Amino acid sequence: MEPLTLLTFTIAYAIAVLVPGPGVAAVVARALGGGFKGAFPMVLGILAGDLVYFVFAVFGLAAIATYFGPVFVVVRWAGAAYLLYIAYKFWTARPGAEQMKPRNEDGWKTFLAGFSLTMGNPKTIIFYLAILPTVIPLDQMTPLAFAELTFIVIVVLLLIGCGYAWLASAAREMFKSSKALGRLNKTASVMMATAAGLVVWQH
Repeated sequence: MEPLTLLTFTIAYAIAVLVPGPGVAAVVARALGGGFKGAFPMVLGILAGDLVYFVFAVFGLAAIATYFGPVFVVVRWAGAAYLLYIAYKFWTARPGAEQMKPRNEDGWKTFLAGFSLTMGNPKTIIFYLAILPTVIPLDQMTPLAFAELTFIVIVVLLLIGCGYAWLASAAREMFKSSKALGRLNKTASVMMATAAGLVVWQH
């Protein structure tokens, strides 16, 4: 694919990822509450959801996404419910307690939360099924072009998502007192609940 086309897609996609929304709020809240390791599975889940919509758009499956709209509604509500559960855990946790550190079995649930959040995020749907076709000539898609675009999606989202998580995690590390950590947990709880609300109410 033409370098200018790839650059245009990279810029458009980076802007879409950078703009704060449910995904950013959830990643930041997770990092504030449980550190970078706690947020990384959510970033991967968001990436997986983005790749699903990317494939939909590239292979002309927008009609399928529309046809199975009710499924995405269920996914959105399930994701919002789990985000609220995480918010509750943050709000009630003892500052600095081990329970706030992500356990191995929680990583998969966090990944699924990020995935369901993306699958029900209107901003993601609009970008891939409406904006992407105006930036990329999908009728000229080749295996090489698909690989190039997939690489861009993975790199851009990981860099920005991990950047948000790292900054939030670094902010947490600056506060060592139980009182400060308690406030961070409450902040993370409010942000996670806000992300859940955005997931449900955005159209």
